Amino acid sequence: MSQGLGAPPPPVGPSAGWALMFGNFAIGCGVMVVGGSLNDLTRSLNVSVAIAGQLITVAAVMMCLGAPVLAAALSGWCRRRLLSLALGWYALGHALCALMPDYATLMPLRALTVLSAAVFTPQAGAAMGWLAPPEQRGRAITFVFLGWSVASVVGMPLHAYIGETWGWRYAFGLVAVLAALGAGWVWHALPEGVRPPRMDRQAWGEVFAHPRLMWVVAVTALAGAGQFTLFAYFSPYLRQGLNAQASEISVVFACFGTLGLMGNLWLSQRVDALGAARAVGWLLALQCLSMALWPLASSVAGLLLLIAPWALSGFACASAQQARLASAAPALAPALLAMNTSAIYLGQALGAAGGGLMMTANAAAGRNSFVGLSVLALAWTGLALWLSHTVRQAGLRAKV
Repeated sequence: MSQGLGAPPPPVGPSAGWALMFGNFAIGCGVMVVGGSLNDLTRSLNVSVAIAGQLITVAAVMMCLGAPVLAAALSGWCRRRLLSLALGWYALGHALCALMPDYATLMPLRALTVLSAAVFTPQAGAAMGWLAPPEQRGRAITFVFLGWSVASVVGMPLHAYIGETWGWRYAFGLVAVLAALGAGWVWHALPEGVRPPRMDRQAWGEVFAHPRLMWVVAVTALAGAGQFTLFAYFSPYLRQGLNAQASEISVVFACFGTLGLMGNLWLSQRVDALGAARAVGWLLALQCLSMALWPLASSVAGLLLLIAPWALSGFACASAQQARLASAAPALAPALLAMNTSAIYLGQALGAAGGGLMMTANAAAGRNSFVGLSVLALAWTGLALWLSHTVRQAGLRAKV
């Protein structure tokens, strides 16, 4: 590796982890706000579900492209300033989005706003991985990413309820308030001088030229695409396919998020002992199970039972992938986590775009789940091949 771990990190209190987790909570709420309030967006802006869903796609593309580019451009910044400013921009952007009069003006502003997510999520994880002792690195990183799980528990159902009751503009306004609070907390909790090793051109070259690391990133992209083929359109499917009311839609999102939080909490306590790669294998298998069972759902209650394995594993899988990369090459963590975050958003963009093309009234969900299952199975196969290769290489080294 071209980069060492650099100077020791400055002393930091436990509140730093909580502040970064809350920041990810605000980021997660903002990323999910369109999906949660999609029904009112289509009514208010007079666009189709597929067109409104492209707000998810465009945002995901911007986050995908922005994560590595901004990680390279801003790698020398103190993380206290960088992360606080990112959340401040997020707050301002969502406040302005809530005031936009039509879809044409909302789309570009939404695209610029979510660049904050491209900065905050990977750099918060990289900063926490650098601050934590090596034996606690996986746990520290997954703790920071618990914010996304909490967002799915609280934010997604709340967005759905607010969107159905008062309108999408109020849901966007809530995200602005959360992000502003997060910016203040991060500024207060993180000390000056939190600077993970700076990534130069040679280090970025190492990242792109490392086939095993890029293999991990590819699995992340496939997992995101498989899930968002269906997840991006939960709200309209529940409304149109199962005749769910606003309260029922909120309950589905709340249950999905609660199970996601439980899965992530379980993982954060065991990831270092279990091994992140093996954890990802089991988590992907659970997602495949839910996708395979999805067509059997005929009621909201039945759907909740069928998606429980997916809910338990979805956010935990993303956290395990981040911990997997940070532990594999700590010196390259800022770039690797940016690339992996980029892969998450690339997967979301591809999944939302493909799902939108297939989204037609009641019959769409069956086709979406089949496509999602196929893509998740491909991700699981890629992981299995990676593990097989790793075991084989370890065996060869042992013989030598």
